[in-house]
Amino acid sequence: MIEEGKIFIGASRNPDDSINKPEYLDLKFGNRHGLVTGATGTGKTVTLQVLAEGFSRAGVPVFAADIKGDLSGIAAKGEPRDFLTNRAEQIGFADYEFDQFPVIFWDLFGEKGHRVRTTIAEMGPLLLARLMDASEPQEGVINIAFKIADQGGLPLLDLKDFSSLLNYMGENANQLSNQYGLISKASVGSIQRALLVLEQQGAEHFFGEPALKISDIMRTSNNGYGQISVLAADKLMMNPRLYATFLLWLLSELFEELPEVGDPDKPKLVFFFDEAHLLFNDAPKVLTERVEQVVRLIRSKGVGVYFVTQNPLDVPETVLAQLGNRAQHALRAYSPREQKAVRTAADTFRANPAFDCATVITNLGTGEALVSTLEAKGAPSIVERTLIRPPSGRVGPVTDDERRQIMDRSPVLGIYDEDIDRESAFELLAARAKKAADAEAAKRAQEEAPQQQGGTTSGWNLPGFGGGNDDDNQGRGQSRGRTSGYQRETVVEAAMKSVARTVATQVGRALVRGILGSLKR
Repeated sequence: MIEEGKIFIGASRNPDDSINKPEYLDLKFGNRHGLVTGATGTGKTVTLQVLAEGFSRAGVPVFAADIKGDLSGIAAKGEPRDFLTNRAEQIGFADYEFDQFPVIFWDLFGEKGHRVRTTIAEMGPLLLARLMDASEPQEGVINIAFKIADQGGLPLLDLKDFSSLLNYMGENANQLSNQYGLISKASVGSIQRALLVLEQQGAEHFFGEPALKISDIMRTSNNGYGQISVLAADKLMMNPRLYATFLLWLLSELFEELPEVGDPDKPKLVFFFDEAHLLFNDAPKVLTERVEQVVRLIRSKGVGVYFVTQNPLDVPETVLAQLGNRAQHALRAYSPREQKAVRTAADTFRANPAFDCATVITNLGTGEALVSTLEAKGAPSIVERTLIRPPSGRVGPVTDDERRQIMDRSPVLGIYDEDIDRESAFELLAARAKKAADAEAAKRAQEEAPQQQGGTTSGWNLPGFGGGNDDDNQGRGQSRGRTSGYQRETVVEAAMKSVARTVATQVGRALVRGILGSLKR
């Protein structure tokens, strides 16, 4: 049943329960996205594992979140168990063998995998506002903050950088409002409180350096298998908004960084978005529209996105229309919404005259699904009632010792495990405050012994960053019938020089943001 260029999913059966034919997912259509749905306990995780194994075996890197810990077993060789061997015999899978797959474990908290982070600047204002559940006025202030940081050469790397920038904006709200639009101190204060909540929920682990490189989730092993990146998400799921925002950020990074490749013979990467309803729950319309756009366009970059959720109604219709490969496990129809979900799921399939989809969906057994994949010229196949093949890797989690051994052999060992805290907005703004204090002391000294000092500075300045033209300085000069004449290098100028030495290229790129607000490289 193993065929070149295809992933064996399982075997369909006839209405009399006899085996019909093997069901495959064609690798050349693997980047046309997919959907795996079904109620709790119907076998979605095993289907996800089967697909991940198939892509890995074909040399395609995979990224998947491990919500319950069960998916980690894909890193260990499967073991003979009655329900596995019985299923293989039931579908006539004579080639069934146990195998293990190359896995890189990741964890935002660094407990069950390598640390995975990004910077505030790389996430961008749209996703950060989504993470903070910001109101429209608050989102406007966040956008202004990013604009100030980009123009002023203030790298936003972690939460303390963003908090420092918000403090600066609050102190100079009146002056900045004249340049960027209204900056309400109340909005700034509410954003600062939201940052505190994020920090208490563990979001500070997510922001910082070294930031994740997309190339490190697109590796292949020495034996030609695609590396499977497994994100430990059991603890992360305590903050569902952070979980959804992180995966959406990663998707946007793939979209911005990868080149156009058209329709390759097999995907460059397959991305499994488990608990997909968390992405769309209460999402603003603009975010949903941009997710739809990313899903539609990322196909031509060789990336397949597979949403895994309980109910097909969890995914907006505009996104649902982009998902060509589908596996529908059993749904229960006890409530009106569930009955609507059954009808929706049935209507999305190319009908099979041998059975009624809506009736079969409610009667599917564990490990059984309605399967339809793209075939021929990209047309969906007739839906088939399919017994999913048994996985080759272990069904169930790895032990803590096994996880540690795998991490010790990881190709990214030592790259992400230590924090780096380089000069950024926090340090630059602190330096600005110190320079302002020093300038005030110098002015007091000048008042005691007046001196005229020549020279002027010019250029673009932020309020409070010097330049000799601040309203505060001007007011003092007018009250005395003269101007101080005291000049100093502005913090913006100092920051630009520092950035030129350390992060020149990054800040330059920070001025260009992509479809979801993340940096374009």
